[in-house]
Amino acid sequence: MNMKLTIVSPVYGAQEILPELVSELQRVIPQITTDYEIILVEDASPDQSWEVVEQLAKDIPEVKGIQLSRNFGQHYAITAGLEQATGDWIVVMDCDLQDQPNEILKLYEKAKEGYDIVLAQRIDRKDGFFKKLFSKLFYGFLSYLTGTKMDHTIANFGLYHKKAIKGVLSMRETIRYFPTMVSWVGFKRATIPVHHAERAQGSSSYNFNKLFRLALDIILVSSDKPIRLFIKSGFFISFVSIIVAFFYLIKYLLGKTVVPGYTSLIISIWFLAGLIILILGVIGLYVGKTFENVKDRPIYLIRQIVE
Repeated sequence: MNMKLTIVSPVYGAQEILPELVSELQRVIPQITTDYEIILVEDASPDQSWEVVEQLAKDIPEVKGIQLSRNFGQHYAITAGLEQATGDWIVVMDCDLQDQPNEILKLYEKAKEGYDIVLAQRIDRKDGFFKKLFSKLFYGFLSYLTGTKMDHTIANFGLYHKKAIKGVLSMRETIRYFPTMVSWVGFKRATIPVHHAERAQGSSSYNFNKLFRLALDIILVSSDKPIRLFIKSGFFISFVSIIVAFFYLIKYLLGKTVVPGYTSLIISIWFLAGLIILILGVIGLYVGKTFENVKDRPIYLIRQIVE
């Protein structure tokens, strides 16, 4: 098949891995096509990753280096790479070699069956216990509050037709999360199991706090379910209040009225006050995210491109 393939990889804290990553891609990709490009998007890494990307781009014609003006985050770096991609098919993969370049061959073979998106499923994740636990909690939390099924074994790694990527790039919201955007655009897709390797260098920059904040951002930008849950809670509390009111009214009519207890009064006040503050806080978060979007700032800024 005569086609061009683009590999997009966000880079952060990977100065020692990058030469091996590019070398492996140079070995694997020609088995699919000789017309390809490797786009490495350096996301203001604290190490010397950009210097390595720069040198690779100067030495290897297929490599293109993009340096962002500051640390925007993994999914913003992916967006920057996708907007520079010129391939008919695009591979998105992490730079830490946990996503194995060899698996691209399997993704491509599956795509030839007529799929627009082929996602890599990490059956046996080579991550630490807490990383896997946080990931399951993150995707479970995300699935429930966005109303979409999210699989913690599937991340960014996959093969995407350019029309699917065009759909993703048409979404200009300021909060970016690549897997949910891919899920939203639809298209014919398949999932295949892949080998997930040990991390070649360093550790993940995602901790529980970052995952929670990311999940909260994604929920606020993609779902109104939290507000609907609070509406249901309000109806439930109102319903219970009516039952309690009838209960005390009947006791009054039967002459069995008792003086309300201090404890029940304080508990009711604190519970309802806390619920009201929580609801106002959630509404405030939605207003804040709306404010961020209407400012219409660029999603990312590029400092320089080397090719």
